[in-house]
Amino acid sequence: MDDVSSFMYLRIFEQWYTSSMNLICTWLTDRMDLQLHLYQLKILIRIVKKKYRDFRLQGVLDSTLNSKMYDTVRNRLTLEEATSSVSEGGAGLQGITMRDSDEEDEDDD
Repeated sequence: MDDVSSFMYLRIFEQWYTSSMNLICTWLTDRMDLQLHLYQLKILIRIVKKKYRDFRLQGVLDSTLNSKMYDTVRNRLTLEEATSSVSEGGAGLQGITMRDSDEEDEDDD
């Protein structure tokens, strides 16, 4: 019975993650021709990174986490981050970035 309930929870977490990423992706796609406000960008970066890490800790598979929707969202936020960095001089994001601390550790090797 415990295996069945843990499988059910995992499926619920996968569906929750997928639907929320689809929602963010759709929202960003609807605003493709508009640049995000600095505040929107900072909040979206925090939401996406936290959501990714939290669902990963709950056991959601990497194949689900690194979906095409996630890649689309991540690419858009990275592009917006670069644009903001150039236009604001980099001070506006206050150290918030889409770059993951795990990626930074790998680059140091």
